[in-house]
Amino acid sequence: QVQLVESGGGLVQTGGSLRLSCAASGRTFSRIAMGWFRQAPGKEREFVAHISWGGGSIYYADSVKCRFTVSRDNAKNTVYLQMNSLKSEDPAIYYCAGNIGGTYYYSGSYLYWGQGTQVTVSS
Repeated sequence: QVQLVESGGGLVQTGGSLRLSCAASGRTFSRIAMGWFRQAPGKEREFVAHISWGGGSIYYADSVKCRFTVSRDNAKNTVYLQMNSLKSEDPAIYYCAGNIGGTYYYSGSYLYWGQGTQVTVSS
């Protein structure tokens, strides 16, 4: 079992930055690929980023490529999402999730989910 807790969300101006953290409990964290998803009001949950258990494979949604950076520190059982140049289309609840295998951009491939952290962008 893996429990996930996100933090770092908040209010930021357009063009600003935020760093989300996802703290995991459970001894198997270092062997689990992790992903970030987001869900805006009235929209479906969408893939944001994915990082393999060792950090060697990383994928991003086209909408965040070159602006967001996913990383992990297995010694600290933590995954990060550095978000730069935030835009008006980025506000959402951001979730980290643990992948159990399958397509990295498909939410059904993730078994473990955090409670989410709210990101708000003001113009």
